[in-house]
Amino acid sequence: MSSTPPVPRSPRIVGDVMTATVVAVGRDAPFKEIVRTMEQWRVSALPVLEGESRVVGVVSEADLLPKEQFRDRIPSRIEQARELEALGKAGGLTAGELMTAPAITVHADATIAHAARTMAVRKVKRLPVVDAMGRLEGVVSRGDLLKVFLREDAEIAEEVRREVVGPLFLSHAQEVVIEVNEGVVTVRGEIRDTSLVPVAARLIRAIEGVVDADMRLTAVRHRTPS
Repeated sequence: MSSTPPVPRSPRIVGDVMTATVVAVGRDAPFKEIVRTMEQWRVSALPVLEGESRVVGVVSEADLLPKEQFRDRIPSRIEQARELEALGKAGGLTAGELMTAPAITVHADATIAHAARTMAVRKVKRLPVVDAMGRLEGVVSRGDLLKVFLREDAEIAEEVRREVVGPLFLSHAQEVVIEVNEGVVTVRGEIRDTSLVPVAARLIRAIEGVVDADMRLTAVRHRTPS
């Protein structure tokens, strides 16, 4: 007797989409080694580690640019007052002197939505992923978070029916039509309780890979007997 294959779980947490193979540098890495590593691995930022792979900061291209910005001129007094941090980094020689610390990190079991909000609020393009001890486990980037939108429309439709339409509209679930086109979910049909439509829309939009939800559900029409 054949068994039913397990339903694939959609990516919901950082651990589902993060890059586990990560290049990093130590606190004592010199300026040129940092530049060479970024160029070799085609990344714009590197976690800075010490001890047993514990993340203590992140050094990015923005941390390195002041070296060039103030290379051939003396900053004005206004610039000195306005760009004190940049001036300090212009004289930095090692990752420990150049890095932004403490590092903004995230755990592998954090939701993708939480990581996206953190990136938006803190204005960063990637986050080191650390364990409970602060040790590096991976890196998650904006591109990684957008991978959820690569889900197949059919997979999204199946999850909408299984997780939303089935439980909410049990008595009329089979009559409800679900269509997904490029991540936009359209739900149409007649249901008994239309007060549940906003709840269904919210739950559908929370499904990974859904771009939007177009709810076209109406109340069941009472037909008079002929």
